[in-house]
Amino acid sequence: MTYRDVPAKINLPEMEREILAFWSQEQIFEKSLAASAGGPTWVFYEGPPTANGKPGTHHVEARVFKDVFPRYRTMKGYHVPRKAGWDCHGLPVELAVEKELGFSGKQDIEKYGIAEFNAKCRESVLRHVDEFEAMTERMGYWVDMDQAYWTMDAEYVESVWWSLKKIFDKGLLVQDHRVSPYCPRCGTGLSDHELAQGYEDITDASVYVKFPVTSGPLAGEFPGMALLVWTTTPWTLVSNTAAAVNPTVTYDIAQSADGETFVIASALRESVLGEDSKVLKNVLGSELEGTSYERPFNWVEFPETDAPLHTVLLADYVTTEDGTGIVHQSPAFGAEDLVTCRRYGLPVVNPVLPNGEFEPQTPEVGGIFFKTADPKLVELLRGSGKLFRHLPYEHSYPHCWRCHTALLYYAQPSWYIKTTAIKDQLIEQNAKTTWYPDTIKNGRFGDWLNNNVDWALSRNRYWGTPLPIWRCESGHLTCIGSRAELAELAGEQAIAVDPHRPFVDDISFACPECSETAFRVPEVIDCWFDSGAMPFAQYGYPRANVETFESSYPADFICEAIDQTRGWFYTLMAIGTLVFDQSSYQNVLCLGHILDEDGRKMSKHLGNVLEPIPLMDEHGADALRWFMTVSGSPWQARRVGHGTIAEVVRKTLLTYWNTVAFQSLYAGSSNWDGSEITLSELTDLDRWALSEAYRLAREVDQALESFDTQRAGRVIAQYVDDLSNWYVRRSRRRFWDGDATALSTLHECLKIVTQVMAPFTPFITERVWQDLFTSAELPSVHLSKWPDWQSANIDDVLRDQVQLTRRVVELGRAARATSGVKTRQPLQRALVSAPGWSEMPESLQEQIREEVNVLNLEHLDGSSELVEVSVKANFKSLGARFGKQTPEVAAEITKQDAASFVSAVRAGTAQIELAGQSHDISLDDVVITEVPKEGWTVASADGESLALDLALTDDLIAQGIARDITRLIQD
Repeated sequence: MTYRDVPAKINLPEMEREILAFWSQEQIFEKSLAASAGGPTWVFYEGPPTANGKPGTHHVEARVFKDVFPRYRTMKGYHVPRKAGWDCHGLPVELAVEKELGFSGKQDIEKYGIAEFNAKCRESVLRHVDEFEAMTERMGYWVDMDQAYWTMDAEYVESVWWSLKKIFDKGLLVQDHRVSPYCPRCGTGLSDHELAQGYEDITDASVYVKFPVTSGPLAGEFPGMALLVWTTTPWTLVSNTAAAVNPTVTYDIAQSADGETFVIASALRESVLGEDSKVLKNVLGSELEGTSYERPFNWVEFPETDAPLHTVLLADYVTTEDGTGIVHQSPAFGAEDLVTCRRYGLPVVNPVLPNGEFEPQTPEVGGIFFKTADPKLVELLRGSGKLFRHLPYEHSYPHCWRCHTALLYYAQPSWYIKTTAIKDQLIEQNAKTTWYPDTIKNGRFGDWLNNNVDWALSRNRYWGTPLPIWRCESGHLTCIGSRAELAELAGEQAIAVDPHRPFVDDISFACPECSETAFRVPEVIDCWFDSGAMPFAQYGYPRANVETFESSYPADFICEAIDQTRGWFYTLMAIGTLVFDQSSYQNVLCLGHILDEDGRKMSKHLGNVLEPIPLMDEHGADALRWFMTVSGSPWQARRVGHGTIAEVVRKTLLTYWNTVAFQSLYAGSSNWDGSEITLSELTDLDRWALSEAYRLAREVDQALESFDTQRAGRVIAQYVDDLSNWYVRRSRRRFWDGDATALSTLHECLKIVTQVMAPFTPFITERVWQDLFTSAELPSVHLSKWPDWQSANIDDVLRDQVQLTRRVVELGRAARATSGVKTRQPLQRALVSAPGWSEMPESLQEQIREEVNVLNLEHLDGSSELVEVSVKANFKSLGARFGKQTPEVAAEITKQDAASFVSAVRAGTAQIELAGQSHDISLDDVVITEVPKEGWTVASADGESLALDLALTDDLIAQGIARDITRLIQD
């Protein structure tokens, strides 16, 4: 067999560029797909990135895992199509374009022109595609970029329309007037899963406010009484409509130390009013209903109504966990407030404009942003005497996940998907899904499903999939599932219309129910619906590729960072269940976040961002890939830095390469012809190396079946180290002599380890394959099959014996280190005591003799003849059991025969007699000291011992001198 020359040193980045050229020229990725085309399909979905920003190191992380498992499955005989995709729509794109154009809000966009603005958005999402493609190629991520799906393509949009029509026809897509999270900067509502991504820790004004009672059941009995209300949103007090108490909670009419009388929940009285406050009366919350009060600010006009304005209402959601047990109601800004006030027929008054500012005519705060108004309102409350207490309140507050503006809960009409109606189905689908890690299933994701709210789908924006609903003046709704359907109602011109704003907005038709003119509703949809629709929309289903989609649904595997549990993972499952009654995926891998070496999140502000291509050009893509996959479990956060990656290269990749170079060197300098292994000629060490190679293939196979790259990487790294630092080192003389059996053994071992490493480090393994294993039939390691470990001879007994051999060698080295006798000085004998020692083959005993440098090995029956043993009590352990009797127990232990007592303790337990009672003493209860007798040194660990006879004869000394001379000549 002829190997190519393998240099002793390798430049990983330079080598990788050569491999990229080889893959491109020989179309290896395409050949791997063609070769597996007849096999069973293993489906993987690519979560689409948005290319309006540059790729980062976090993109490398996800792509590494998305590449490892398809490569592995392909080697296992599966056909794994890999279709790339791009997320194109949504608020992130719009905000980036607004920033470029210097816009400050929606008014600027509409002045500029929706068509022109959306054209800029389209241009923006194409801007960094080349950089993403370059990064993808550089890191060796095999995915079909030429046939990528784009969520802005007309065919994709039509598939989304089709799915929305299916949901509409089920009665699950509805318009409602609800309080929902709203971004005043972006001028649109957000869905709950978007809300979950934008919480930030802030300090707000927390105020206890007096609402003076004006009339009601207790007003005459306690004149001057006030409701004590607590809120962390003083700005909502401007539109206060009512106050709410829990009907079943007990409230105190209490007098504070300064003589003021308040209504407050009994459970909170002392914490708010102090222990010296006096209870005048107890009442249930239900008795307070209808109590009227003076509102804190009278700036906002309310419409005339017979409903109980500015009175106490009853609401079960009011708690006594914090605050005062009395909650002020502002139905325009609170979902629970709206429900309660609607029940009482109260009006919804909203003095805050869509841009987040108070209406100009509002006294004192007109034109001020809602959050900015808080300090001024606190001072006005203080000046009016209605402020009881003001405290800073640190809490997590929702902000827009893209522009970071503080959100407000805002009453407005919006379109919702009634996901609450399929809650049980979602929970059922989740139960069928395998999560990695498993804790996400019933934890983070399970909690999310259990607390599911309806999906706020619509956005009052521009660059997105238009909501395909047309409405006439009579309110009849028509949901359109495709441009062909639209053309049937509006004419042939609709077939070719761009299904984006503003073009689709210009299409109208006669309402099918009443013939009045129907116009499209103005909203676009949540861009997360676009990405969650990719399983079918990527194929243009159901207008095209029906069979392709149906054979690829659901996915066997998806993978993204852990924050996607409330993003893409959720929308995939929700849309799949809504449209197909089945989740879109079966196995999902959640990845941890990328941090810098100090554990900080990477950001341009901190200056700790590592650009992916320069990082790979310095260390190699394989080094980065290996680090990402094996430095911890996939769902752990990773601290990435130059030092950590360099360590990965040194420990495993270079050891692997050095072993390959060693094989190439000695195979090339011998007459070895690459002949097959002859079992009868194998040594025990050869059989062990081969057995462990097949064990490696089995364990990595099993680990990757469970998506556990860390375990797979650990056993690969261990085997590479074993192969280099035990098999090759212990067999070095055989390689020097050109031993064909040793060369054939190492050849087979390297072939197996190259194949199992290939999914992780595709470049260096491809290079090794080219140097050592390539053939016309298999020109690439990525066209080879996974090693057939099931039919291999995996020898557990031999493994245990070699492990024992190496442990005994370590004991020998430890004994040598404490003896003061240098390792090159031969010793006459070593005595070994270890379970299984009597069955140790002579060939492995010879390995120990050579490593420890002793002439003879003998069995050690017991250590008592070689060491002086003493034993005393461990007072800490005994004290917990015997208390005051501990000194007596300790004295009894010291009376025992040390050697026999220690032997009994090590075997299990020993007994002592104390006051006529027998007590068990365990190993934890004693402190054992062993001092080797003169002329011996002993090392022990985990029940195994080795004793070295240190006596030196003239002949042994002469042999030591000869070895020193040999070493000096070699040096």
